[in-house]
Amino acid sequence: MRFPHATKSVALLSILLLSGGVGTAQQATDAHAPEIASGVTSKAAVQAKDQMVAAANPLAAETGLEILRQGGSAADALVAVQTVLGLVEPQSSGIGGGAFLVWYDAASGKITTFDGRETAPAAATPALFLDDKGEPFAFFDAVVGGRSVGTPGVVRLMEAVHQKAGKLDWAETLEPAIAMAESGFAVSPRLNALLADDKGKLDTQATARAYFYDDAGEPLATGTILKNPDYAATLKTIAAEGADGFYKGAVAEQIVAAVKAHETNPGLLTLEDLAAYEVKEREAVCAPYRGLEVCGMGPPSSGALTVGQILGMAAEFDLAGLGPDDPESWRIIGDATRLAFADRGRYMADSDFVKMPSGLLDPAYLKERAALIRRPTALGEDEAKAGMPPWDKAELRIDGTSLTQPSTSHFVIVDKDGNVASMTTSVESAFGSRQMAGGFILNNQLTDFSFAPEENGEAVANRVEAGKRPRSSMSPTIILKDGKPLHALGSPGGSNIIPYVANAIIALVDWKMNMQQAIDLPHLTNRFGTYTIEAGTAAEELTDDLDALGFKTSVGELNSGLHGVTITPDGLEGGADPRREGIAIGD
Repeated sequence: MRFPHATKSVALLSILLLSGGVGTAQQATDAHAPEIASGVTSKAAVQAKDQMVAAANPLAAETGLEILRQGGSAADALVAVQTVLGLVEPQSSGIGGGAFLVWYDAASGKITTFDGRETAPAAATPALFLDDKGEPFAFFDAVVGGRSVGTPGVVRLMEAVHQKAGKLDWAETLEPAIAMAESGFAVSPRLNALLADDKGKLDTQATARAYFYDDAGEPLATGTILKNPDYAATLKTIAAEGADGFYKGAVAEQIVAAVKAHETNPGLLTLEDLAAYEVKEREAVCAPYRGLEVCGMGPPSSGALTVGQILGMAAEFDLAGLGPDDPESWRIIGDATRLAFADRGRYMADSDFVKMPSGLLDPAYLKERAALIRRPTALGEDEAKAGMPPWDKAELRIDGTSLTQPSTSHFVIVDKDGNVASMTTSVESAFGSRQMAGGFILNNQLTDFSFAPEENGEAVANRVEAGKRPRSSMSPTIILKDGKPLHALGSPGGSNIIPYVANAIIALVDWKMNMQQAIDLPHLTNRFGTYTIEAGTAAEELTDDLDALGFKTSVGELNSGLHGVTITPDGLEGGADPRREGIAIGD
């Protein structure tokens, strides 16, 4: 059996006409390259000489590249890309949300991370998502309204990285989004479809209904020119006053008013919470894999640790020899992912609040965990459980529960100086809390906390606490070879982000695929015991084999949004996920 590109037809790509004629297409040629099946909507790898943007919407990618052409750095382009994404792709990210950035600074040769994750309000307690009977809320009962809104971090993050590495004036980086908000943009097929899907939630909120739906209550039709003067006004304030124009003053007052105004589910966010918010620059978490360094975001993200664990266990096996067509490869990857997720559920949370094991990436520990997979069949349900990694000081943990929804966005930017930005950004659920203020969507990131704060009297690591940042699965990644960037990638997709990214890395490193081929690879993910197989792809041919190996299987939609860039001595090569409307574009 050959393992072709994802065959899911992506009918929502008419907007890709915007990218015509930009970049150089290169078809897959490697021996492990997936074949393209009949009827596939796919994308070709894009080559560029020395600067590139890969993002989830063509308007955002085009804007970022234009900033680079004007002499801007990756930091300048990041601000432009994010603010345009918040306008044209509001269901996924925006200035009312949070983000994680992995940044490679070419001048110093150092890699660092910026934590722009939302924080719980000062008044929040572990019982935030418990009802009067002490039972956890149903998910969307918690989401829709102000209760789920954390202090947004994106604007402080943009300002921090711009101050570190920006070349253009701050206001100049915001001009494209302001102009687009004032003149309007065409509603894409994807946005129209998601507005239709969210009827019954988004359209129950007056401000969102007035902006996103027509007078008859129907989603704005594809091609409708949508203007957002309120967003333009907010961005003008931020342009003039910096991030303080968002976290203090009139914009902050609009945010707090929206959070508190919900009749049945008001929130706790205050002006003091906004004014106190700080973005944190943290050391990257790096894990070895086949002679490379895979660097990403540490706590409060579980991304780099969990991806690192999966790769650390996979490194004990000859995946290159097995190849992507062999069910044995997916048995190994699937059970490594299950074991890593078991550790994630028990131990990982905001390390500013919760002490974590020091040895989650310890080579001896991962070798011990990999030994559990040296068997002919899948691990049983009672075998795929958390291990006992080394601690500096022992501390009891129990497993927690939380729900994640696949929204979010990822983009990669490489500039002429060699700086690399790999950023995953989110409002959490599609359209976040469904509350709007100042022309933008407010996040529902607090629902990334465990709704149940304890079990049998023992505290859950990822419980709600005042000022705490909820655990995330976002996995922005930069892979280094001999200390220099080789690949940068990431994806949306809730907790499926982690296997999306880990599997793409295995495709790049073990199966020698180019970035586009690795992104196109059909998805198979196994986080908690059931192997989910991407519907409409050749991965379905593995269902019987995985059943025979002892896995529970389920065929379903796995709508990633992987974007990535490979840096070679000859230039840059970018890829964009055919499951969404994004592009890679460069010069």
